[in-house]
This record gives sequence, structure tokens and C-alpha cells, in this order.
Amino acid sequence: MGVMEIIGIAGSVSLLAGWRLYLSIFATGLAMRLDAIPLPEHLQSLDVLANPWIMGIAAIAAVAEFFADKVMWLDSAWDAVHTFVRPIGGALLALAIVDPSDPATQVVAFLLGGGAALTAHAGKAGARGVVNASPEPVSNVAVSTVEDVVTVGLLYLAYEYPYAAGAIALVLLGLTVWLILTARRLIRSFFGAGKPVDPPSG
Repeated sequence: MGVMEIIGIAGSVSLLAGWRLYLSIFATGLAMRLDAIPLPEHLQSLDVLANPWIMGIAAIAAVAEFFADKVMWLDSAWDAVHTFVRPIGGALLALAIVDPSDPATQVVAFLLGGGAALTAHAGKAGARGVVNASPEPVSNVAVSTVEDVVTVGLLYLAYEYPYAAGAIALVLLGLTVWLILTARRLIRSFFGAGKPVDPPSG
């Protein structure tokens, strides 16, 4: 597996961890136990995710996140707490993917993985903050369900097709940037609409 494929996988997994950290960990471990994603020898350090204890903890946390993500006020509180958790998780996942014999590469992967997860988390939290402001619960549940499905699907594609992992990472990064800009624009327009209009002079 080439360097670009490894970087692509690390980037994809880190970005997805910014959306659904626990689901990313559990889905990866489950796929390993079912031999759905037989990893090359270089990535065998990820085998720790298939540990029953880690899978069990990740599964419980993923279920908790699944339900918390469907409740508007609870979703925002969950995202606020995980502003610190998801970047660390994304950094550690990236660290497990790169070559363990190269400390410099591991430091870079740790920093970039954490940054990617934080960026994805910011996009997700910002967009969901706008959605959560809606008085009806349907849109929140629908968006959350789409995030669940997309996370599992893209995670599978990244591991199963390493050559496409780089493209997946770029698409995720583009989507994240778009979510951040969209949320920023909506928030600014929302607060701008609430400002009183100055009467014309004269």
C-alpha cells in the first residue's frame, strides 16, 4: 500500500471520527472480526479496535450517541462535550494507521488527524446547531440518520478501496467546509434579521 493510500485512509477515518467517533471505532472493529475488511500487514495495529472490550464500550457509546443525536437540545450538549473528545479520537485513529517505525510521520499524522476530526466536528456541530433551531423534530432526526448511514458507508469504502480513500477524504473535507460556511451564513442572516432597521433620516 502506497503512501497516498495510507494518507487517504487516515484522512477519511479522522474526518468520519469528527462526525461519529464511537460508530467509526465500532464499525471498524466489527468489520475486522467479520473479515469484511482484511487489512494489510501495515495496518495490523488497528486490530486493537476488534478487541471485545473496546468494541463493547464503543457500541454502548455509539448507541448513546445515536439516541442523543436525535434530540435537539441533547444533541447540542453532546456536541459541546465532544469538542474535546472527537479530535483526540481522530488523532489516535490516524496514529494507528501510519507507519509505526517513523516517529516523524506519526507526529504529523497525530496532528493532522486531530485537526481533520476537529474540522469535521465543527462542520457537523455548526450545521446541526442550525437544524436544531427548527421547532419541529423531523429534520433533526432525518439529518442525524443520514449522518449514521453515510459514516458507515464511507468508512467501509475507505477501508475496502484504499485507492479511493484519498478521494473520499477530499469529498468529506469539501463537505465539511461547505457545512461550516453554510452554518455561518445562516447564523449571520438569522441574527441580522433580528436587528432593528434605522429609520430614514430627514
